[in-house]
Amino acid sequence: MESQTTNSDYKLWRKANLVYLVFAFFPMVLNPQLRGDWVAWAATLLAIALFLPIYWVSYTAPPSRQLLACGAIAALGLALTPFNYGGNTLLIFAMAAAGYGLPWQRAVLVGIGVVIAYAATVHLSGIPQIPTLMLAVIGGMVLLGAIMSRLQERRNAEMKLTQDEVKRLARMAERERIGRDLHDLLGHTLSLIAIKSELAGKLLSRDASAAAAQIADIESIARKALGEVREAVTGIRATGFAAELAAARLSLLSAGVSLDSKVEQMPELAADIESALAMSLREAVTNVVRHAQADRVEVELESSPRAVLLQISDDGRGATIAPGNGLTGMRERVEKLGGQLSIDSAQGVGTRLRIWLPMVAVPA
Repeated sequence: MESQTTNSDYKLWRKANLVYLVFAFFPMVLNPQLRGDWVAWAATLLAIALFLPIYWVSYTAPPSRQLLACGAIAALGLALTPFNYGGNTLLIFAMAAAGYGLPWQRAVLVGIGVVIAYAATVHLSGIPQIPTLMLAVIGGMVLLGAIMSRLQERRNAEMKLTQDEVKRLARMAERERIGRDLHDLLGHTLSLIAIKSELAGKLLSRDASAAAAQIADIESIARKALGEVREAVTGIRATGFAAELAAARLSLLSAGVSLDSKVEQMPELAADIESALAMSLREAVTNVVRHAQADRVEVELESSPRAVLLQISDDGRGATIAPGNGLTGMRERVEKLGGQLSIDSAQGVGTRLRIWLPMVAVPA
C-alpha cells in the first residue's frame, strides 16, 4: 500500500511539473519582436509536442536509455533556441531528468554540457547571454534537487531493507529462544512421565497401591509442567530489549536523528521486566520521531543485582509527552512490576524519561 501511494504521488508530481512549460512562452509574450513571429510560435508548439512523450519516457526508461532521453530533450531545447530563447525551459527539464535518472557524476556532466551548448547556441544566434545565466542558476538548482531526491529515495529503500533484515533476525532469534526454553522445560519432565507411566503399568497387576502412587506422581508432575508451560507462553511474546534498541536506531536514523547508546552488557532479566523496558523504549522513540523535533537521543541502561535503570533523553523542543502519547500505558506496565517512572520535560530543553524496575517483579 505504501509503495502504491508513493508511486501515485510521484506520477502526480511529474504531471504537475509540466506547468513550468508556460515559461517557454514568456519570451514571445514579453518580447514585441517575437510576439507576432508565427514561425517562433509554430516552432515552440512543435518542440513541446515532441517533448511530452520523451519527457514521460525519460522517467520510466531503463538506465541504458536515460541518457538518450535526456539528450533528446536537450536537442529539442537547443533546436528551439534560435527561434525562441525560451528553449532553455526544455533544457531545465533535461537537467532534471538527468539528475533523477542518471548516476550523479554523469548527471553533473550532462548539466555542464547542456549549459555550455546553450551558451554557444545563444551566442551564434546573436541573443544576449542573460538566458544562459538563468539556465545555469535555475537549472543547477533543479539538477541538485533531483540528485538529492534520488539519493534520499535510495537511502530510504536501503533503510527499509535494513529494518526488514533486523526484524527477520529478531524473529529467528525468538524462534531459537522458544525452542531452547521448551526443550529445557519439557525434555526432563516428559522423560520422567514416560518412565513413571511404564512403571505404573508394570505395577498395576502386582501392586495396585504402588501403581496408584506412581499415577499420583505423574499427575503432580504434569500439573507442575502445565504451570511452567503457562509461564513460558506468557514470556514468548516478550520483546527483547536488544532487538528493540536496534529497531529504535534504524527508526531514528530514518528520521534524521542520531542515537547515542550507553548500554552495558545486557543483564539476565525476567521476561516481563525485559518486555516492559523494550515497550517503554519503543513508546519513547515513537514520541521523539512524531513530536520532539530532536537531533539526538541518548539511551542509558544500568543494572545492579537489585534493580535496572533505563534513561532515555532527547534534545528536542520538550513538553511533548502527554497521556495520549502512550504515557499512561507505559506507567501502568512499570508500576505493575513494582517500578517507578519519572519524566523531566520543559519547553526548549528536551525530555528525559527515567524508568526504574526491581530485578524481581513485585506482584500487583
